[in-house]
Amino acid sequence: MYYPYMPAFNQSMPMPSYVRIFHASPDAPAVDVYANGKLIAKALEYKDFTEYLPLIPGKYTILVFPSGTTTNPVINTSIDVMPNANYTVAATGMLENIKPLVIPDTASPIYPGTSQLKFVHLSPNAPMVDLTFPDGTILFRNIEFKEISPNLMIPPANHTFELRLAGTDKVVLTAPNQLIKPDRYYTIYAVGLANDQPPLQIITALDKSSY
Repeated sequence: MYYPYMPAFNQSMPMPSYVRIFHASPDAPAVDVYANGKLIAKALEYKDFTEYLPLIPGKYTILVFPSGTTTNPVINTSIDVMPNANYTVAATGMLENIKPLVIPDTASPIYPGTSQLKFVHLSPNAPMVDLTFPDGTILFRNIEFKEISPNLMIPPANHTFELRLAGTDKVVLTAPNQLIKPDRYYTIYAVGLANDQPPLQIITALDKSSY
């Protein structure tokens, strides 16, 4: 569920930036998320995103609690929201050492008819990986846990992506039917656990600049 938190604007106020929350901690329960004391997400479950939340630029204290509680937050952090910026804040790692990761959803200029892609490694027990096409073309190389790749322009298509152990041909995950539409901005997230439950998985999500 999504709870908007944005005061009424007047002409002297700066334009809002946008932040969404992504629950990527594979063994954490559903969570409630607060920004400066305001509830912005309730019962957010693993692999789910909030919508992008408009926020006035500034410093925000983010508290994350197991859903239905308001003591002993599993995450207590501050983030600086810059003007005219978009972010995804991911809850990463296992519950015992869960940490936030602020991911800038930066939109670069793209040629008409192409799409922008980046990759974020959020599987806490998976080694360094390459993201490739099935023919071995490497899109992103040597990406480790919590690393955010640079942006890459790719042709739109119904793509199949593969995760391979970095520097090898060993495929650890195949993700077919990932529809990349033209003139859109995407992030591919690797989540879950290698050789464990919940399993390793790829999630392809639209970034704010696509809306």
